[in-house]
Amino acid sequence: MEMSEKIKFLRMKNKLTLEEVGNKVGVGKSTVRKWESGQIANMRRDKIAKLAEALNTTPAYLMGWEESSAPAIPGIEHPTFHAVPLLGEIACGEPILAEENLEGKVQVDGGVACDFALRCKGDSMAPRLLDGDLVFIRQQPSVDNGQIAAVLIDTEATLKHVYVSPSSIQLVAENPAYAPIVLTGEDAENARILGKAVAYRRMI
Repeated sequence: MEMSEKIKFLRMKNKLTLEEVGNKVGVGKSTVRKWESGQIANMRRDKIAKLAEALNTTPAYLMGWEESSAPAIPGIEHPTFHAVPLLGEIACGEPILAEENLEGKVQVDGGVACDFALRCKGDSMAPRLLDGDLVFIRQQPSVDNGQIAAVLIDTEATLKHVYVSPSSIQLVAENPAYAPIVLTGEDAENARILGKAVAYRRMI
């Protein structure tokens, strides 16, 4: 992951604005924006140290140095992350066309075993999942009844609690205002579970 991506990810993870980061480091918010966009790639060492402190990380992590080159701080574990593809949006209401085009990559905690991320749209899974949330999916062809999964119906995808019986597949919303989607016969045969929802991220 590039330094610019790390800066933006950690700023949002710590719920900081561009201005707040700039104030902590001693620069304007436009400079922070340029760091995040990659327009400024070379930073003074003192700024790197202040930025790392502001983002609750280490200079070694930001710069991509070997962590062993930075002194360990007893009692503090530094997070590890990995990137997964962001595959458009997934419906959290009426199913919408699954946009399989790669929008980019997003960072997820190294302890989360997942293969890709999707962005929620709608409120059928509220209050658990809200419009705009990133949901991380582990690819698998089946889930236990009641678990939340991304399900592909022909060329449309939706995120729901899944209940499978010998004669039907029920896709149940978290929001009681939405009626279950019941698939039978050919519709059930054409439905495909893309994977299980294992984590989510909410931007504020």
